[in-house]
Amino acid sequence: MSIRYGLLALLDYGPKYGSQLRAEFESRTGATWPLNIGQVYTTLSRLERDALIEPAGERDGKQQRYRITDNGRRELADWYRQPVDRTHPSRDELAIKLAMAVGTEGVDVGAIIQAQRHHTLKAMQDYTRLKAQALADGGPETGEEMAWLLVLEQLIFSAEAEARWLDHCESRLMRLAARRPARPRTGTQPDDTGADHDAHDDDHTHHRITGGTTA
Repeated sequence: MSIRYGLLALLDYGPKYGSQLRAEFESRTGATWPLNIGQVYTTLSRLERDALIEPAGERDGKQQRYRITDNGRRELADWYRQPVDRTHPSRDELAIKLAMAVGTEGVDVGAIIQAQRHHTLKAMQDYTRLKAQALADGGPETGEEMAWLLVLEQLIFSAEAEARWLDHCESRLMRLAARRPARPRTGTQPDDTGADHDAHDDDHTHHRITGGTTA
């Protein structure tokens, strides 16, 4: 849906070809969410079907310019007014991966968390470096530069939140490992060293879940 309304917002500035819309969308967002031209024209076809845009003049070769309609402007205004719905969140691959990994025999959840943390912190450093470049020489001077800065800051905040969530996941798993009873060893009889065996099993469980790391 964001592509649909993003293209409507760009057409609100004036008629454009699909190639122009693609270039301007990527310029506004710093190519964070690149579009292929087929995706652009598929969205334009649906917008035309819904009477939100219409052809503007004759075709120029294979290209057709489009302009926003009055219905399109009203729908765009509604989109700007309404908050983004968070009651039906999009599927997050990382959350799904961890949900599937927890309790799956042979999967090192701690290693998954460690690898993701490393990747997330690296991405955050890259975004922060780009933000420093965007703020150089007095900061953004145009609406397009400001749009890119806002997108960058959203990416930074999202990466920070993900890193904190990964720390939280690791802490939860460590507490789960500490509460989990030790597995009885087959072929052995209880003896005075049972406590040592239990401690060894707890250490093994802790190592398997956390990947051998400590909080």
